[in-house]
Amino acid sequence: MIGVELIGQIRRAFFEQRRAIKEISRDLRVSRTTVRKVVRSGRTAFKYAREVQPSPKLGEWIGPLTEIVEAESKLPKRERRSTQRLFEELRGRGYDGAHDSVHRFVKEWREERARVPAQAFVPMSFAPGEAYQFDWSHETITLQGLPLMVKAAHMKLSHSRMPFVRTYFRETQELVFDAHDRAFAFYGGACRRGIYDNMKTA
Repeated sequence: MIGVELIGQIRRAFFEQRRAIKEISRDLRVSRTTVRKVVRSGRTAFKYAREVQPSPKLGEWIGPLTEIVEAESKLPKRERRSTQRLFEELRGRGYDGAHDSVHRFVKEWREERARVPAQAFVPMSFAPGEAYQFDWSHETITLQGLPLMVKAAHMKLSHSRMPFVRTYFRETQELVFDAHDRAFAFYGGACRRGIYDNMKTA
């Protein structure tokens, strides 16, 4: 922070005493950039703000702290510890720096992580009998000459892609069970797991 008194000294030296910027910088122990800023501006105060906050005390503790916050990022938000609790854990391990360094690092780490879009992993290949996919669709059929909307239960083996389809007039949990029973009978067995697409009846 450059105060009013120092600003006044710089301006008097430059405008009244006609001294060079280099000389003012040397005598008042301020940078030439600061002197130029003062003489070119009408402001009465200047505040220096770091773009990057150093954390010299954190140093070797960045690795352990990163491991902790990465592990905690996989927990539900309400179960994650505050920066104060993380600071206390590091203190217990021998860290002798300030809480501010820990708080700043964790805050920036979490903000950076939040900017990275989550990537969903969808397997593209399956072993025989590993999984099946199940979902409903709405189809229009003609019954006795009239159009009718029906619900089609679709099951497909993820490995062979062999399909099974059965239609119903409704989409209920009981009919989900019925479709599964009939599909497993058709396939001659059941898979180890099923894949569903946000079904309310599953």
